[in-house]
Amino acid sequence: MNKIAVFCGSSIGFNSIYAEKAKELGKYFTKNSIALVYGGGKIGMMGVIADTILENNGEVIGVIPGLLRHEEVAHTKITRMIVTKKMSKRKVKISKMVDGYIALPGGFGTLDELFEALTLGQLGIENKPIGILNVNGYFDHSLKQLDIMVKEGFLKQTNRDMLQVSDSVTELLTKMNNYIAPKMSKVVNTVASR
Repeated sequence: MNKIAVFCGSSIGFNSIYAEKAKELGKYFTKNSIALVYGGGKIGMMGVIADTILENNGEVIGVIPGLLRHEEVAHTKITRMIVTKKMSKRKVKISKMVDGYIALPGGFGTLDELFEALTLGQLGIENKPIGILNVNGYFDHSLKQLDIMVKEGFLKQTNRDMLQVSDSVTELLTKMNNYIAPKMSKVVNTVASR
């Protein structure tokens, strides 16, 4: 994987472990020549991982909608900034650029982007690895919800298994590098091609 999208919060949360793990992931990226593609912000977890990569001479590509590009939000020192007209266009642009996705702790936007990536994988539109860096058990309840969805018949286990999860940066990236996308049924592929 040469470019990975990271979805994460514009806050750093109340526990310093979140920023520490973002820094650890950023250092892993630079050590392994992986470019960061992210929302383009300079605050919160987004700023922490971007700054860590820049401090270690790595590549950081921001994709930000014009409405968020004011001085308080947009990072001005990254390698490259791409401005889109809409949030939906940002997602498409990021999707076309990256080889995989990782979610770190965040809010609504993080979950929105994570579940959109999973939906694209479920429909067979993309076959990219999708990971969660489960820092401090942050995603435990979300993962439990996915298990309930499988148990109640609203999500196939093969689709649940698309999500790679670890609290270790190295283990997560190893899982993602070894990821093989599930084969989609003809019904799903027919729906996806419409």
